[in-house]
Amino acid sequence: MDALEVIKNWVKKDSEVLDLGCGKGEILKILSEELNTISLGIEIDQENITLCIQSGLNVIQQNIDEGLSNFGDKSFDMVIMSQTIQVLKEPKKALLEVTRIGKECIVTIPNFGYWSTRVNLLVSGKMPVTGSLPNAWHDTPNIHLCTIKDFELLCIECGINIIEKRFFDNSGIENSLTRLLPNLLGSTAMYKICLLYTSPSPRD
Repeated sequence: MDALEVIKNWVKKDSEVLDLGCGKGEILKILSEELNTISLGIEIDQENITLCIQSGLNVIQQNIDEGLSNFGDKSFDMVIMSQTIQVLKEPKKALLEVTRIGKECIVTIPNFGYWSTRVNLLVSGKMPVTGSLPNAWHDTPNIHLCTIKDFELLCIECGINIIEKRFFDNSGIENSLTRLLPNLLGSTAMYKICLLYTSPSPRD
């Protein structure tokens, strides 16, 4: 099973979906057409926004790093943040915000602990360039790379429940090996998460 199929299995029909860093809107379009979702995208790149609009998608131009205070608590059934968290200035803050906004959330990350990344770094002594990390160190949007173990520890620290998790190889396919040794053999990881608890509102 590939990542898109997992997302479609995790998103409920007719649900309200927010995609943070939606890019050209491919995921939102498929969810809208196949699951009849009420979808909204957040994107900063004007060219991508234009493509989303041409596809008939609702999209807002907004910088996630500047906050998401314009969205209320649990205002979406599902919030998707695919290959976005590692490009943000404050990943922890972003993770807390998406789990505040969404009843459930899907987060996908590239795994810096993937075996070829480790070997590449060991043999060449240089920052690796791989399928999930295709840019050179000086020309990459990724500013906070982490491993699967790092991300799961951050979830524990933030009081976030990992409902389900899936791991994919460099071809984007889940298999028995990625399930057996995800931090070594998983090129990317996908999590369905939610807050374990909600902080009580201040009393009047």
